[in-house]
Amino acid sequence: MGNIILVILEQREGKLKKSSFETASVAAKLAKDLNLNVQAVAIGSEISNLDEVAKYGVGNITHFKNDSLANYSSSAYAAIVTEFAKEISADYLIVANTSYGKDLAPRVSVKLNAGCLIDCVKLEVSSGEVIATRPIYAGKALMDAKLKSAVKFFTIRPNVFKPVEESVTAEITTKDVDVPDTSTKVIDFKKAEGKLDVAEADIIVSGGRGLKTPEDFKLIEDLADALGAAVGASRAVVDAGWRPHGEQVGQTGKTVSPSLYIACGISGAIQHLAGMSSAKYIVAINKDKDAPIFGIADYGIVGDVFEIIPKLTEAIKSLN
Repeated sequence: MGNIILVILEQREGKLKKSSFETASVAAKLAKDLNLNVQAVAIGSEISNLDEVAKYGVGNITHFKNDSLANYSSSAYAAIVTEFAKEISADYLIVANTSYGKDLAPRVSVKLNAGCLIDCVKLEVSSGEVIATRPIYAGKALMDAKLKSAVKFFTIRPNVFKPVEESVTAEITTKDVDVPDTSTKVIDFKKAEGKLDVAEADIIVSGGRGLKTPEDFKLIEDLADALGAAVGASRAVVDAGWRPHGEQVGQTGKTVSPSLYIACGISGAIQHLAGMSSAKYIVAINKDKDAPIFGIADYGIVGDVFEIIPKLTEAIKSLN
């Protein structure tokens, strides 16, 4: 076959993640610019919303189905994707740069002898070649690169590429597949209790060094609980060991695009703004009226977070 861009879809608990639609949209655009065909592959048990991929320009979807593959298995998934990519002679592969994509991409790339560029924030076609832009030096600079290998693999940063709807007819092929004989076996998969992923959350409450101590993040957690939101953090806070890296928002953390982003005690360094400026509404709370965060905020409160956050939390609780 050949002349194909293969989109690797990610599902969790039988439902495609939002990042899969972003990836499909990017692949559909690249396919048009390169005059190639585009296909998608998904692995798992029942997947309820596979047909939604067709809304973003990818209609040819292959579902490798096995109840034992409901949860991600690095060796099994890599073996299945590799064999399918060889079968259709895929020239390009693309997946979201989530924990799933970060683990899967290098495994498949090695098996296909493919070049791989990770965490791309821009993909465009120039003179028939894909030019990828990705951050380097901990996000302090951006690099443009292209791959010279016959097969090329890209991972794209979630929440950077806005999915563009371009509906096509969905043609889903389901293939019952045996679990490959691999060295690893997934026994169980458990989601962190009570914590929302900032990359997926619709509302995020983030804290910075203005909180003064790690214990003071209880204010952020209480406000997030009242709103049903995820807790985020600035790089300075994470580097200080106050919060886990999984909560870091920014160019060297996670890029987010929620409906509402509340920045508490965050001055607004360029790297942080790069990771959250696409939020629909941004609320900033900071005692420094000249803080850069106010330059992009839709609503700003100049004042002490230790006075404002508890009052805001109580006001929200009273509405429930």
